[in-house]
Amino acid sequence: MAKLNSALLFRCYIWLADTIYTADHITRKEIDEKWARNTTLNHHGESCIPERTFHNWKNAIEDMFEIVISCDRARGRSYYIENADDMEQGGIRAWMLNTFAINNLINESHHLKRQILFEKIPSGQRFLTTIIEAMRDKVELEMTYQSFHKDYPSTFMVKPYCVKVYRQRWYMLGQSERPDLVVYALDRIENLEATDTPYKMPVDFNPEEFFAPIVGVSDAHKKPKFVTIRVNSWQANYFRSLPLHSSQEETERTDEYSIFKYYLVPNYEFKQELRAHGSAVQVLEPKKLADEMKKESEEIVEMYNKNL
Repeated sequence: MAKLNSALLFRCYIWLADTIYTADHITRKEIDEKWARNTTLNHHGESCIPERTFHNWKNAIEDMFEIVISCDRARGRSYYIENADDMEQGGIRAWMLNTFAINNLINESHHLKRQILFEKIPSGQRFLTTIIEAMRDKVELEMTYQSFHKDYPSTFMVKPYCVKVYRQRWYMLGQSERPDLVVYALDRIENLEATDTPYKMPVDFNPEEFFAPIVGVSDAHKKPKFVTIRVNSWQANYFRSLPLHSSQEETERTDEYSIFKYYLVPNYEFKQELRAHGSAVQVLEPKKLADEMKKESEEIVEMYNKNL
């Protein structure tokens, strides 16, 4: 089998994991038949995946995503996902598998491309493989980064702790020369290379817990607050079907409005979510947040009045 670049190899891992997961149980012959038909990843038209390559991919999938692929000899040596129940409960493994598997499927189905529309993802995703491999190998990255707040890029070492996607943009949480953990947008990275410098992530660090108090990626280190909002009845269904945050609780419901409560950090992204609903949403508590939203609304009105 021809040597694959890291980005294509990553997509092959996703394809194999999704192929086995979707089939429930599948033999090596059936996997090879699907591989032979895959013109997007199988650029050289190979009729099968070599045995050594197959097991290398299988081991890489377990290392990267903790997706365990096992062989059921009682069912004709068919392969299956041993921890499929964990994946079905959601989380990053299921999300990444679904996202990349769908992307692979659409690339295979060229005639459907115009019928399936997606939001454009910034080019930062090209660094995703390098970051994930560095997290797997526990090595630092040398990164050249252009912040929105600086006029020039800077190059420094960073320890990658986790990656997160928010609103079609990838972010990396890492430890650099700063004392606090910092979130970096992948589309602001100009260059990224793995080094041979090992690092240790704190044993008690949990990425999900780190981001749990916030919407988006900013201000995760701040203390959460109780937030109460009032939502018009015609907009409340949107909040019920797509909660703004995992702590969302509907405490009152009438014909005219509903009251929703949260326990989170009222960061920039959360306020943006509230603004997106315009006059259908009013912040009731805390007063400081309500005053901030009111002031910003007044500034918007003033700006429009000046330009009319």
